[in-house]
Amino acid sequence: MVNSPTDTPAAAAEPVPATVPAPTEAVQIEADDAVSSLISITPSESSLTIWADRRSLDRRANVRKSPERNTPQELVVECRYSSSYSTSLASSAVDYPTEHGRRYHAFRRGAYILPNDEMEMDRLDLTHAMVCKAIGDKLYLAPLEKEKVHRILDVGTGTGIWAMEIADEFPNAEVLGNDLSAIQPTWVPTNVKFEIDDVESPWVNSKKYDYIFVRHMAGSIADWPKLVKNIFDNLNPGGWAEFHDLDGEYYSQDGSFTESHTTNYWNQKCIEACRMIGREPCPGRKIEGWVRDAGFRNVTHEQFKCPVGPWPKDPHFQEIGMMNLIQLLEGLEGFSLKLFCEVLGKTREEVLVMLAKVRLEMKTRAFHAMFDQ
Repeated sequence: MVNSPTDTPAAAAEPVPATVPAPTEAVQIEADDAVSSLISITPSESSLTIWADRRSLDRRANVRKSPERNTPQELVVECRYSSSYSTSLASSAVDYPTEHGRRYHAFRRGAYILPNDEMEMDRLDLTHAMVCKAIGDKLYLAPLEKEKVHRILDVGTGTGIWAMEIADEFPNAEVLGNDLSAIQPTWVPTNVKFEIDDVESPWVNSKKYDYIFVRHMAGSIADWPKLVKNIFDNLNPGGWAEFHDLDGEYYSQDGSFTESHTTNYWNQKCIEACRMIGREPCPGRKIEGWVRDAGFRNVTHEQFKCPVGPWPKDPHFQEIGMMNLIQLLEGLEGFSLKLFCEVLGKTREEVLVMLAKVRLEMKTRAFHAMFDQ
């Protein structure tokens, strides 16, 4: 997975050479063979909040909908920082369908393959904590100057956890988070606003941003170059964009992860299915080229390794690996059901049997796999 080409738009007449640090592929992660071979954890007992910031998780709650279903519904958000405010949404945007036993978004139905239910929201918050840990206990990597950042956009905000935390860090900035689903919290800082929007639709807001943040949109975007160009066009001169995304293909440095593993089959089929529906599952390896083509300058590209499980000796990678394992176990069905059943033509029963084997391999340390972000 590739993380954060943090870039400035070409605001000056003179082009500025991009700076690209040496790739981190040479980093070797040693396995800790002294630990138990079986990880005792199940999705229902994984205690996601062990790893996530409890204060952040407490902020998130389901938006309360009015009972009327025939007319546009009103979502009432009660803020602890201010009085309540409301926004009107068409009922079609919040009338979430249930498929394969999970709840999915309704606005632009089918554009996003993952669920939006409580289990998925918990997984997203844990993934947020994992990514922050992986990049050095930080929310972002761009060299932002707080006095110059007045408007921030979080593309695909999900539960809104990053938007709320960045709003606390930049109290004088206006923070906007957009998403296909209205799953953001009821209590938010006064400088945060959430919108239901499709980032692949035309950007009609005339006000530009000083910082645009995009994270984990793998498998969600049909036209990445167009999205990156829209981001470039909607930044103020001197503004920054930051992309954190996945190179979701699993690999091992010691040869322990092979084609014989069901997890490898699952991983490759997920990648194949995403490409069949025109959604790139591994944008991380391509983002640097897209941002350069869009006209960004001062491009910095870094990679961060995410072990699949707590098998590394290094305590830092061991903690990231454990967080990653928990979010993967929680997310396996959500990642897989729509792709395998609707795209690859598998039955639900076939998929669940396969996922049981994947879980067993992940929990028994059958390999020392990782991916990059």
